[in-house]
Amino acid sequence: MTSPSSARLTIDLDALAHNYGVLCAHAPGAEPAPVLKADGYGLGAGPVGRRLWAEGARRFFVARLSEGEALRQALGPDMPAAIHVLDGFGPGTGPRLAAAALTPVLHSLAQAEAARAYAATARTPLAVTLHVDSGMNRQGLTPAEARALAQSPDRLQGLDVQVVMSHLGSATAPADPRNGLQLARFAAVRPLFPKARASFAASAGIFLGPDYRFDMVRPGVSLFGGGPEERPDPRLKAVATLEAPILDIRTVEAGETVGYGSSTVVEHPTRVAVVAAGYADGVIRAGKGQARAWCAGALRPVLIVTMDLIAVEIGEAQAQVGDFVELLGPHALLDDLAEAAGTVAHECLVRLGG
Repeated sequence: MTSPSSARLTIDLDALAHNYGVLCAHAPGAEPAPVLKADGYGLGAGPVGRRLWAEGARRFFVARLSEGEALRQALGPDMPAAIHVLDGFGPGTGPRLAAAALTPVLHSLAQAEAARAYAATARTPLAVTLHVDSGMNRQGLTPAEARALAQSPDRLQGLDVQVVMSHLGSATAPADPRNGLQLARFAAVRPLFPKARASFAASAGIFLGPDYRFDMVRPGVSLFGGGPEERPDPRLKAVATLEAPILDIRTVEAGETVGYGSSTVVEHPTRVAVVAAGYADGVIRAGKGQARAWCAGALRPVLIVTMDLIAVEIGEAQAQVGDFVELLGPHALLDDLAEAAGTVAHECLVRLGG
């Protein structure tokens, strides 16, 4: 049970469904395959996945094998979704992948060989996705390696290549020429696997236009309200709302320092609300002095963020002890918090997981 002095995190599944609808509308004809890695961006892959299934999603992506197993269990037999594991086929993972009916995303020749060998032992086709690196330089087969696989069918014997995918590195900046370069590289590889579905765009890529969408899109952070250009987008709703109660209200005299160190000095007498949350609750400390919280009907400056306390300048606001302050939500927007903390919306969300 949450105590009266505890922070609370509320997940709005109706807002999630709204955002899913917006993303689907921007990718007509492409299958949506939501990305629920890091426990659904920290918001609960199980309930999020079940709601997205109800909205029509039939395919999901996760990062870890354990995430895939947990999502399969959460969905249960009545929701037989395809679940792709981005980590791919690791040593000894074949039986676990098969037991949970998970699809490994192969991103190296070594993984392709290991998957082929396992399929031969299991004597049953193994569904796989091939990840091709089009310029992200993080994971994926090189275009030359993908071509070598396509031209040597024996190296894919026993593997059912269902999807060929890549990932954009600069989709949040539509004018970046890197996007066009990656598109050209992926478009050159795509015909090598004509029976597979092609997937290139994640959240931001969906908004780059029809050339980037191919057969399948992989929405992630925008499902949860993160704008495709890393700034608030009015088409998307806040899914996560983090609130915490005011523990104390005090006046700090001009010239006095607030919190640890000497970096936060008030220039005039300042009313401060001390709020029961901090970086232990996932609020990024670097946001102090830049972030704003919603209190008594307005956005107000966050002065400091410590482990379990936050100080908010409230001026003459009609606030009182026990009132809840919105640190993230429909008023204190996700992308604004990310910018204030010098990070991205993804990090702001996944830090809330506990």
